[in-house]
Parts: sequence; C-alpha cells; structure tokens
Amino acid sequence: MVTQLGGPATRALPAPGKSEPPERGTSLTGRIVKIVLLGLVVAIAIWAAFPLVANEAWIGLGLLVATTAVLLRLYLTPRHIPAKYLAPGTVLLIAFQIFPVLYTASTAFTNYGDGHRGNKDEAVVAIESASVTQVPGSLQYALSVATTGDPATGPLVFLITDPVTKQVSAGDADGLKKIDDATVTGSGKVTAADGYTILNAGQASLRSGEITALAVPVDGGAIRSSGLSRAYEGKAGRAYDESCDCIRDTATGNTWTADETVGAFVAADGERLAQGWKVGVGFSNFTRVITDRSISGPFLATLVWNFAFALGSTGGTFVLGMLVALALHSKRVRGRNVYRLLLVLPYAMPAFAMLLVWRDMFNTDFGLINNLFGLHVNWMGEAGTARLAVLLVQLWLGYPYMFLVTTGALQAIPAELSEASRIDGAGAWQSFRRIVLPLLMVALTPLLISSFAFNFNNFNAIYLTSEGGPFPADNPMNGATDLLITYTYRLAFGGSGAQYGYAAAISIFIFLIVGLVSAIAFKRTRAQEEVYA
Repeated sequence: MVTQLGGPATRALPAPGKSEPPERGTSLTGRIVKIVLLGLVVAIAIWAAFPLVANEAWIGLGLLVATTAVLLRLYLTPRHIPAKYLAPGTVLLIAFQIFPVLYTASTAFTNYGDGHRGNKDEAVVAIESASVTQVPGSLQYALSVATTGDPATGPLVFLITDPVTKQVSAGDADGLKKIDDATVTGSGKVTAADGYTILNAGQASLRSGEITALAVPVDGGAIRSSGLSRAYEGKAGRAYDESCDCIRDTATGNTWTADETVGAFVAADGERLAQGWKVGVGFSNFTRVITDRSISGPFLATLVWNFAFALGSTGGTFVLGMLVALALHSKRVRGRNVYRLLLVLPYAMPAFAMLLVWRDMFNTDFGLINNLFGLHVNWMGEAGTARLAVLLVQLWLGYPYMFLVTTGALQAIPAELSEASRIDGAGAWQSFRRIVLPLLMVALTPLLISSFAFNFNNFNAIYLTSEGGPFPADNPMNGATDLLITYTYRLAFGGSGAQYGYAAAISIFIFLIVGLVSAIAFKRTRAQEEVYA
C-alpha cells in the first residue's frame, strides 16, 4: 500500500498492479431511482406470473423468475458495470425480437388457427356443447347475463340459480362455478353478485349473438340461453365415445373418428367436424405452397409482383430523388433551400393519412386524378392500373427520403474530384458515371438495401391504398396488388377463418427471401468499398 502525503489528509492508494475498488457512494436521488425501477421490474414480474401459473406454463414461469433474480442481483451489487448497460437492451432484444421469431417459427409447424386452438379435450367439449338441443323435461333457469370486465367487451357469464337446491352458480365456456355472495329474487333471478357486472336489457341485446352462442358445459349436455332472461339445460346431440375415440351422433349413429395427424374428427367419407385441436404437422405448411395448385400459382404470381413492387419502389424513388438532388446541388441554382424545403413536404406528412388521400384521388367517379385529366380509368378495378397506382403513390411518398440522403452524400464527395475529371477532358456524363455515381453507391447501398427490405414488407402501402385488390372471382384471398405480407395478414386474420400456422410459414418464407437478398447485396457492397477505398 502506498500513501500520498502533502495534502490536507493522508489517502491510501492501491498497490501497483491493483485497481482501485469502485466508488460505493451514490446520491439519494440515484438510489430512489434505482429502487423505483427495480420495484417496477418486480411488479411486472408478479403481474406476468399470474397468467403463467393459470395456464400451467411452468417453463415460462421458471424463466421469468430466473430473469428477475438475475436483474435484481446485477443491479443490487456494485460489480459487473458493463453488464448493467447491456442487460436492458438484451432483455428487450429477447422479448421483442428473438422470442417473436422463435414463436412464429414454432407456429409454422402446427395447424394452429380457427377450429384448432386448444387441445383435444377442449375440442370434445366444444363439439358436444354446440350440439345441445332442448328436449322435453329440460331443466329451466331464470337467467342473468353478466361479465367480469367491460359490459361491451368483457367475457360473458351466465348467472343461474338451481331451482331445487337454490345454489347460485356462474357459468362460462369452462363450466359452472358456485358463488356464495349473490342477491336473488323470489323467482330465482340473480340481481347482484360479488365480482360480476350484470348487463341490463340494452347491454345484453347488443351482445345477443354472443349470448346465443355461449354454451356452459355440464354432464351430458350444456346450459344455453333461451332469449335474454331464460336458460335451459339441454342434451348433447353428439357425444364422445372413448372406446372408438370418436364423436357419435346420438340421433343418426354417424361417427367421426379422431385423426391425430390433422387434429380433427373425420368421418369415413372424409367429412371433418369444424372443431379440432392443435397438433404438429411437420413441414406440411411449407410443402403446401408448392404441392397445392390452388396456392402455388397465386403464391408465385404474388412473389413476382412483390419483387417488382420492392424494386420499382426502391429504384424509382432513388432515381427521382438522385436527379432532384443533382439538380439542386449546382451552385448556379437560386433559392436552393426553398426548393429543398418544398420537395421534402411529402416526407413530412403522415404516410398513413396520405395513403388514404391518394386512395380517394384514384376513385373512378369522384377522384381528383380522373377529374383533373378528364379520364375514365377504373384505377383499382384492373390489375395493371392498380399496380401502376400503388407504384405512383410510393414514388411520391418515397422520393423525398432519397433526395435527402443523396444530397448529404453529394456534399461529402470532394469537389476536387469533379474538377480533376474536367481538367482531364471528361464531360459531365462521364464525370457522373465514373466518379460521382460509384461514390454515391458506396455510401447509399446500405440504405437502398434497407429500403428494399422495407418495401418488400410495406403493408400500409398496399392495404391502405388498394387493400390488395382487385381480386379474381375464383380466389378472394389473393389479389393483384397483394404482397406476401398482406396475403399473410389475410390468411391469419381474414374473414374466411384464421390460418395462423400457414401464415407463419409464409412469414418464414418472407424472412428467408429478404435475408438472402440483403446478404447478397451487402456482399457486393463490401466489394465496392474495397475497390473505392
């Protein structure tokens, strides 16, 4: 240990070769901020733990506990300073990038979608509940419709009173649950219950479709509504037979046998019951794109148009933006700043709103384009004009960005290079082609690659302008201006039934295509940098 003398006090210095321990002093404000942030982390972990426990997701719960413990350990000790800076970004990267990618990839190998969301037991309950009908002697109940959330959107619950035992129960799609704290009239109708909001007649009538569809499973049948104030306990017309692992229709005797490869009950003639369960299907979602002729043809056409749209949008905006930047780069142009300000206005406007405005401008009957030029073009009714329209919209929205980045890149090119080329006898075109353009490409190629990737998945540009149309009469799922991303969206959330597994497989295709194109482009960029370094 070495001491330093000559000051107002003697201070011990660390021995040579040893670092000084970190300062332990922290301001009161810093400690309060740390406590608040760590308390927020613990609160979020507790909030996230309840649904994990309810769904018996023990692996997820273990990861949550381990992550929380590591974060608390990290920030409650004075060591591992670099890790303190890396931890927040790493956690967010895993939560919002890696996990969604892995979940999407895992979903692509399943049949997950409408009719295939739960397990086999849940499918059996749903099939039996859907087949319930009222029979002579069915038990009747006074019905109160309630919810545990918002009256307009919360999950519906049937509140009923057993006419024999007078026991009040709450029923939903999972079954009946006894409740003790409730107010019941002499007729057995529940008027109040702790933890439930009873819907009035107006609120219930707005959700009459959901009330009619709700079936509360009970032994041998289910409880269904009969109007908004009465319910009955009906008998299931279809029941599960464990001996044959099938669903049997009690009236006709028809059977549907469980097929674990497709996650559905299938009859001998190939008929499937609509309600199935989630199973792994291997690579069938991927091979379906190639082997199913009704999909492979439209998919290939969409892929070709997707490349044309991305290349046309990126190339068109770059060429126009570069030409405008070159024109305003000359010092002989007066008022350059005013021109530049006016030219970037489309970039300053919200793209969401501008896309909707352009859609109205292309309206056949009342649009500005047809009225201004005296045309009678059905822009969104034909494949060719619809594609031209979305490319024109992209050109208008995208060229200001290319103009800005090209202006910056031009200002970074030394003027001496152009002057030297003129002295050597090169013309303006030769100087641009041999000197300016190569140097511009070195600087702008990474931006062009990112612009291509963005336009390849530019959902808003298509969905808000043409909605993917026009659609052929024989294929309402795939339109002339659809990109793969809008086609995927329609598969996952379209009105004909969600196909999350297949949509996830298409997403994997999109990821691989964009990744491959970007890798090739970046490799060529590095080669350019080596040449012009």
